[in-house]
Amino acid sequence: MNNPVNDQGNTARRADMTRRDFVKLAVATGLAVSLTPGCSADVKDDAKADAKADPKADVKEGMIYRTLGRTGEQVSALGLGGYHIGLQRDEAESIRIIRTAMDRGVTFLDNCWDYNAGVSETRMGKALLDGYRARAFLMTKIDGQSKAAAAKQIDESLKRLQTDHVDLMQFHEVIRPGDPDKIFAAGGSMEAMLAAKQAGKVRYIGFTGHKDPSIHLKMLSVAAAHDFKFDAVQMPLNVMDAHFRSFEQQVVPELVKAGTGVLGMKALGFGAILASKTATAMECLQYALNLPTSTVITGMDSMEMVEQGLEVVRTFKPLTPEAVKALLAKTEAAAAKGDYEHFKTSGTFDGTVMNPDWLG
Repeated sequence: MNNPVNDQGNTARRADMTRRDFVKLAVATGLAVSLTPGCSADVKDDAKADAKADPKADVKEGMIYRTLGRTGEQVSALGLGGYHIGLQRDEAESIRIIRTAMDRGVTFLDNCWDYNAGVSETRMGKALLDGYRARAFLMTKIDGQSKAAAAKQIDESLKRLQTDHVDLMQFHEVIRPGDPDKIFAAGGSMEAMLAAKQAGKVRYIGFTGHKDPSIHLKMLSVAAAHDFKFDAVQMPLNVMDAHFRSFEQQVVPELVKAGTGVLGMKALGFGAILASKTATAMECLQYALNLPTSTVITGMDSMEMVEQGLEVVRTFKPLTPEAVKALLAKTEAAAAKGDYEHFKTSGTFDGTVMNPDWLG
């Protein structure tokens, strides 16, 4: 296990670690990033750097497409969160949300075996009929950490999603120090995941977690010891994370160096950051997009939320170091103890802790 993280830090130093710095590192490592066109004079140098980093980066009809690490896959910079599309009373509304987002350029779809007791995957599977599956980069997650549990969940997810494969399958909730060892142990879930990949059920493999960057780093270390490289890693990336148990500061640079796809989530802190009144939804999403994220996954549980996310991407321009510094200064005091990132500091978001049988 790595040493405990330093929850406090210097805001100015953090502000310096902006997308511009990551772009420079990306050019050297081959990580792909992209920007929207029509940037102001302040960000022309960034645009040039991004073009060098990812000559295949593209913008079509207001949607940014970025490369998912070394996979070479182009995915929408905005990802549709799977949990929220299982919350609507009317299944038809969930399908409308998914298809509208896709019709407007969203290709990256998030989901998980346990979201809303399978309802989220079932609804997404229905939404992906009529040709929509071919237009999606489909991701889902499993909780099982034994080979048997993982294999069962993989097949159940595919059945619900009405597909013979997913583009990215991730180990969900790697939140305990012992999780990496269990996943990679003999008879662990990695064996089921690799078998699924060999069978064509899974194209790429990643993992997620929301608790502590040191656990992410251990997962990467254990993987390296088993001569395995993840294709993508998902974590909370937001204006509060920059100050407290920071995935941005500790994990993202390692992923950039390795050419691993960076998936951001909880840009709004599941709404808690907005309650702090230190940043707007627009600022929160722009901040996450400003990082070297391949995709920023956000919950869109209504057509209004779909429009909000699309507008953020359409109007996105890289933030200057001064703008990042100012935003972090506004959020520093509120973020200091993790009060608005309950997924880090409480068990509220720990589904596998509340349901240990999911682990197998």
